[in-house]
Amino acid sequence: MPDRYYSESLILGDSVTLGGTEAHHLLHVMRATVGTRVVVFDGHGGEWSGEVAKLGRTEVEITLGEHHPTEREPTRKITLAVVLPKGDRQRWLVEKCVELGVPRLVPLTTEHGTKSASEPPAKLARYVVEASKQCGRNRLMEIAAPVTWSEFVASTEVPSRLVAHPGGTPLSKCDFENTAALVLAVGPEGGFSVAEIQLAERSGWRVVGLGERILRIETAALAVVAKLSSNT
Repeated sequence: MPDRYYSESLILGDSVTLGGTEAHHLLHVMRATVGTRVVVFDGHGGEWSGEVAKLGRTEVEITLGEHHPTEREPTRKITLAVVLPKGDRQRWLVEKCVELGVPRLVPLTTEHGTKSASEPPAKLARYVVEASKQCGRNRLMEIAAPVTWSEFVASTEVPSRLVAHPGGTPLSKCDFENTAALVLAVGPEGGFSVAEIQLAERSGWRVVGLGERILRIETAALAVVAKLSSNT
């Protein structure tokens, strides 16, 4: 199968010019030549077959062929709100969320959350692109601006809202078979505070438990997303 490449600009015509990281990969890693076959997507759905038409110093022109309206999105749409972990774990979480089909990730700040900064938005966006190229997604996962827990609770209106917290209803006993959209919140390794859980409950959120063991942020988030996605 030809390698996949991402176009930062919306594809509208019968050709596209790739620059930046994508062009560098084609020029200096893959050593592409005129006629090299590729697949191109712009993150808005579907993909194009194409081939290299012109090689420049920092750009590659691709002649596009047939558009394939291929979608690899799960039926159930899950928004994941999570306190991002530190260091490389942050990248790993983003990549795996892309692979599992999460359409939207919202970084949270909470009472017990660490003060470590998130990666720059451009870097997080690049993680999304690279993971999408690898797993075959043609729609990019959105990473929203960071928000406080109280702001997120107040602004979320999706009927099915879950917050993972020790002592909640076991996830295995919850039925989401006919639920098309869910919002899942996962707190920091120190957990949500009592006040934060009370706020969620007053606002109609359902508190769900993940078993007897204490899980790291990314483990908890991905375990629940995988479980909920498997019911689609």
